[in-house]
Amino acid sequence: MIFKFIPKEFNFFELFEKQVGYAVDAAVCFKDMVSKGNVNEASLQKIRDIEHQGDDAAHTILDQLNKTFITPFDREDIHALAKELDDITDMINTIASRLNVYKLTSIDKNLVEFASVIEDSVRGVACAVKGLRGRKHCASVAESCIEINRLENVGDTMRDTMLAALFEKEKDPIAVIKWKEIYQDAETVLDICEDVAHVVETILVKQA
Repeated sequence: MIFKFIPKEFNFFELFEKQVGYAVDAAVCFKDMVSKGNVNEASLQKIRDIEHQGDDAAHTILDQLNKTFITPFDREDIHALAKELDDITDMINTIASRLNVYKLTSIDKNLVEFASVIEDSVRGVACAVKGLRGRKHCASVAESCIEINRLENVGDTMRDTMLAALFEKEKDPIAVIKWKEIYQDAETVLDICEDVAHVVETILVKQA
């Protein structure tokens, strides 16, 4: 009977991979939506559903963290990683919702470009997270983190270039306000991906 009170080992890696998979799904759906100009209820609901699945995965990780004595890496890093991964899907969902609220339903080449970079960055995050399973993946994890950091710098440049063109060419001040927020939010997704990379790099350093 005593063995019933000993907590079972929980596979954090498996659920982190599931969680980051939802982030990739959200990025792919977002890119498809803006590339085709499909800012409609069906696309928005698909992204919302993915965001809710990501929330559930994050909640499960944090719930198990409170019940597990032995964890694969530091508890604060598990908490930080779960939060940052959740923030990726949250922000993508936020941008999609704002496009709908602001009635920005036409194809915008700048946002399509941003969506492509976001997908690349989130896929890099997925590679980095999956590589946490073993030290033999350290090199590939490090490469993924470097690429995520590079894409964040690309995003900074894209945002500044797009905003400069927006302020120069767009005469409607309301349109300026709307697109300024959208471009800044898109770059924020890349910032969050970089935050994930920093958490992963911290984990690797501690395990070295």
